[in-house]
Amino acid sequence: MRNTRSSLLLGCVLLCSASLLYLGMSGVECPPKSHRYRWMELTMGSANQSLSLTEHFPEDTPLIFIGGFPRSGTTLMRVMLDAHNAVRCGEETRVIPRLLTMRATWSRSVKERIRLDEAGVTDEVLDSAVRAFLLEVIVGHGEPAPRLCNKDPFALKSLSYLSHIFPKAKFVLMLRDGRATVHSMISRKVTISGFDLTSYRDCLTKWSSAVETMFSQCQAAGEAICRPVHYEQLVLHPEAEMRKLLHFLELQWDPSVLHHEELIGKAGGVSLSKVERSTDQVMKPVNTDALSKWVGNIPSDVLKDMAKIAPMLARLGYDPNANPPDYTRVELIESPFNYSQSLRESDNPHPS
Repeated sequence: MRNTRSSLLLGCVLLCSASLLYLGMSGVECPPKSHRYRWMELTMGSANQSLSLTEHFPEDTPLIFIGGFPRSGTTLMRVMLDAHNAVRCGEETRVIPRLLTMRATWSRSVKERIRLDEAGVTDEVLDSAVRAFLLEVIVGHGEPAPRLCNKDPFALKSLSYLSHIFPKAKFVLMLRDGRATVHSMISRKVTISGFDLTSYRDCLTKWSSAVETMFSQCQAAGEAICRPVHYEQLVLHPEAEMRKLLHFLELQWDPSVLHHEELIGKAGGVSLSKVERSTDQVMKPVNTDALSKWVGNIPSDVLKDMAKIAPMLARLGYDPNANPPDYTRVELIESPFNYSQSLRESDNPHPS
């Protein structure tokens, strides 16, 4: 009897073991790895998820931030960089500029800073928290890549702060003739808080103020940290501009950046949002179709006062009285920084 029971027990154990082995080798799949986990595997050679993201991704990692006023070519720039085999930007996160605005609000309020300090929530604590949040969003919202990039246009209103918490980051500030930018915004009904889309005068005034904020911070950061790129020069001379930009970002030349449209929707290529207003335009190859669409659409009284309404036009090199300026004249919109050696240096790019 005892032998019968032992045999029966052994049979049950063997049957259970065989069943578990069969289930383990068949249709039971592990959950897909997160973008965060896969990024760690790609860049660190391991994926120890017990460590914090900042331990895997130190603050001196060379992130890329693309920004500028909406409708200034920020989406075009990010899809061109997304086509590079070592870069991933992805769609706008929208949450990053909002968090940066909140952080700036806490700093500006003396009363709030005193309250936070009394609670032990110092600038160092806040900076560490903001850095961790931004890293989690940037790493987690897209495919892994050796160089990660974020494109949220108004994030560069906080360029100085971002360069403080990410000292090795590089910034690309997209600039465009404000008349073209505002016309695009009004004609395509791109709403921005505080802008009256029925008034060219109001929108141009506020465009000038917003661009001045970003441009001044870019200048203060210096040419090693921030590079302004004129939309007009990018579409007129895409290879020359991208060679200079990739050298600035310390990336090797990749001709795919000139043909981003061929990589849309492909693995490791360019991902587009269904809700971003620029998506339909960047599905096309780089083109000059939008350069002068604004001509003939701005009221005459606004044109007459243009130099006063939008002083940043002249500061950026655009003739406020020309309708339109001759965008083919490179000297008209020279970069505010000295890039006299860029063409020569771009022949010897840094390794990625």
